[in-house]
Formats: sequence, structure tokens, C-alpha cells
Amino acid sequence: MNLEKKKFSAEDVARLAKVSQSTVSRVFSPGKSVSENTRKRVMKVADELNYKPNALARGLITNKSKLIGIAMKNKQNPFYHEVLSLFTQKLKNFGYSVLFVYTENEEIQQEEINQFMEYNVESIIITDAVLSSELVKKLKSSNIPVILFNRYDETLNCNSVSSDNYFAAKSIAKYFFDKGYTNNLYVSGPSNTSTNRDRLYGFKEYFKEKGQDIDIIEGDFSFETAYQKALSYFKKGKKPEGVFGANDITALGILEAAKKMNFDIPKDMEVIGFDDIKMAAWPNNQLTTWAQPLDQMINKTINILINGDFKKVEQIKLKGKIKFRNTTK
Repeated sequence: MNLEKKKFSAEDVARLAKVSQSTVSRVFSPGKSVSENTRKRVMKVADELNYKPNALARGLITNKSKLIGIAMKNKQNPFYHEVLSLFTQKLKNFGYSVLFVYTENEEIQQEEINQFMEYNVESIIITDAVLSSELVKKLKSSNIPVILFNRYDETLNCNSVSSDNYFAAKSIAKYFFDKGYTNNLYVSGPSNTSTNRDRLYGFKEYFKEKGQDIDIIEGDFSFETAYQKALSYFKKGKKPEGVFGANDITALGILEAAKKMNFDIPKDMEVIGFDDIKMAAWPNNQLTTWAQPLDQMINKTINILINGDFKKVEQIKLKGKIKFRNTTK
């Protein structure tokens, strides 16, 4: 018999290993109890037959697909590349796979949600895309809970896990204030995101409490926009002492504009970003940034997915810390 061409089933593995089909299923289900001798016997036969379990078929039988949906919009941001990679790795340890959907729209569309429903995902993680309350209700009626990651929305009845952006922004403002800086700039992200709103509010509010105003440039979390708008701002003769970029990509765009103007960083101005993406630590950047507690955020999200009571809606905010590099003194 040519084992390479024939596709074998769980029944074939069970028959040759002299065990029941349910035993084969337990062997290939993480966390299920089975004796070590039986596991070795089943795996030996499975290897010989080149057998791989059909996850979709198993999901139809058990009504558990072991699939988690992740929807993401800003795939160009390295922060979300890392988020997707970590979720995939960590969920795999619990026997779950990821179904990734990239949305080109600001708001997730019905047809994109349909992809998740067709594959019977057990829950959905939404990162930086917008989800309407109608779609949240529809997903809940189909017993598919939703968790917002790195953002929250008080109008939606679903759990969220994010860093405490307000606390972080106030901490960055305090750092600049303690340096004696009275001329400070915030380069924002999109105004409709909770991350940007909290970072802007925390930074602005701290200086307001100290009787100071700040300058604000409206950005969109992108390098190009931050570079062009910061360059235009600098060319008007503006030279802030402390600059807070709404994310690291924004901060790197600001640094590029500062270099174009031949500013000495950090002597002429100090620049701080947000996220601590890998690029921030590159030798040519060495960007001081607020490091989100990414591992902790992802672990907390997965814990809710696996063990959470979705009737209890929580907005969880975790604190990070500043990482000093060469763009501050």
C-alpha cells in the first residue's frame, strides 16, 4: 500500500493502534487525559500513516472549533504585527488557532463578520477596527463573545483589555514638567480612537492643572503624516522642548522632521513615543517610549477567552512604564 497517496482517517488510526476512535480524539486534544503508553502507540501509528486531525470536522462534532477570530485594520503598524504574532503563539499553547481577518474599512463590515461565523469561531478579538453595537448584538445572539484589545468602547456591551493610556500620558507630561519645560507638543493619532483620546486628555490635562497650554498637531498614527506636519510646524519657527508622539511610528516621523531641520536631539528637544515597538530600539532610532505591558495584556485577554464569564463586562486597563533611550536626556 502506498501510504503517501492515501488519506487516512481517525478510524484507521484507531483500528491499527487497537484503541477506540474517541481515544484518538483525546490524544489530539490538548489537555485531555490519556495514558502515556496509549499516547505513544497512537502517535506512532499516526506518524506512520501521516495522519493529521481535521480541525473543522472535529469542530462540527464537538461544537468547539478551537478557532479565535482576530480582526485588525492597521496592518502597517509594527505594533499590531507583534500583537498578532504573540496571540497566535500563546493561543497555540492552549490548543487554539487564529482566524485573521484584515479589514480595509474604518468599521468592520457584515461580510467580514460572516467569515468568522462561517468558521464557527469561539470568540472574536477586535484590535484597532470599529465595531457597531448592532454587530456586537448579532454576535452575542450567536454565542460569539467579543473582546476589544488595546482599546475600549463604553457604548459597546463587551469586555476590553488595554493599557492605561491616561496614566501613561500624565506620566510623560510629568516627566517634561519636572524638567522645567513650558513649551510642549502632542502629535496625535485619529480622534475617534480611545487610545488617542486618553493619551491626549492625560497629556493636556496634566499641563492644564499646572496652568500651562500645549500645542497639538493632528496626526493619524502614521510616519508620513507625522513627518510632514511636524516639518511644517518646525518651519514656522516652532521649537518645543518636549514632544510626545501618540505612538512610536508617529514619534519616528517627528524625529525625521527634526533631523531635516538639523535639530540636535535630545539637546534641542526631547521626543517620547508610545508602544515600544522593536523598531524603537534600533541603533539609528533609540527612541524613548512608553512600553505597553503587551505580554500581560495578551495573557489577560486569553484568560478571559478561556475562563471568563462573558455576562460580566469589564474594562481592564493595565499600567506600563517608560523606557529611556537616546531621544531624552
